[in-house]
Amino acid sequence: MDLIVTLQCQDQSGIVHAMTTAILECGGNIIENQQFTDPSTNIFVMRTRFETTQSQEVVSEKLNSGLGRFNPNLSIRLATQKKRVLVLVTKESHCLRDLLYLQELGELPIEIPAVVSNHPDLKELVANHGIKFIDQSGKEKSAAELEISNLITDLNIDLVVLARYMQILTPEFCANLSGRLINIHHSFLPGFKGAKPYHQAHDRGVKIIGATSHFVTQDLDEGPIIDQDVAHVTHNSTPEDLIATGRDIERRVLSRSVKDFAEDRIFIVGNKTVVFHN
Repeated sequence: MDLIVTLQCQDQSGIVHAMTTAILECGGNIIENQQFTDPSTNIFVMRTRFETTQSQEVVSEKLNSGLGRFNPNLSIRLATQKKRVLVLVTKESHCLRDLLYLQELGELPIEIPAVVSNHPDLKELVANHGIKFIDQSGKEKSAAELEISNLITDLNIDLVVLARYMQILTPEFCANLSGRLINIHHSFLPGFKGAKPYHQAHDRGVKIIGATSHFVTQDLDEGPIIDQDVAHVTHNSTPEDLIATGRDIERRVLSRSVKDFAEDRIFIVGNKTVVFHN
């Protein structure tokens, strides 16, 4: 059996020794291990993947017993267990298409039981992948959020992804999904807000464009950053060139972030994240 265990707690002496000892008592063989202590908060995070012939119940008992004195936030799951993801979209398809494509290839260890949209434009795309499409066109915000919340419960959703979902969510909705709601948006220096950001960037002659994925909080676009990427552009680039480049960056950054979440590689530490890449 292949298991992944994650741990987060205040840094103290003996945590790594206790973890490895507990795994050894389960007859476990560690095949991957990463750890980090954040100096500003003294928070210690650790991700360990190991093989064992013991049952998950026995492993859980051993780890909780061996590590309990550190009062950790401890999670243990089968490495083969896929995270269930609810995707929210509007009209733009590039981020959704990439998630669907990588899921079908087996490169993204997730299941997408449904896609929710406030427009009908992507219904055919979703249906072609055999996934339920929920059209909320014209639905009042509180009713739409209630329906999404019920779906999260009914479908046992682990993560909600805003794949270019052009709606502002209420603070209450965001708070209820703390650490389970990821967004992607363009990011520039300087920041261009409002309509047609790529046209604004073109007018200012930017030389770098990029995208940022982050956890959504009650402050919307100010949550802990998960991943970012950039591309260089020149004075020859048209607004359409910037849009095309931006789409490519957005889809890549979002898919990487979803993959990291699905593999339990992301830890929220204060206002930032620790991400253990492969």
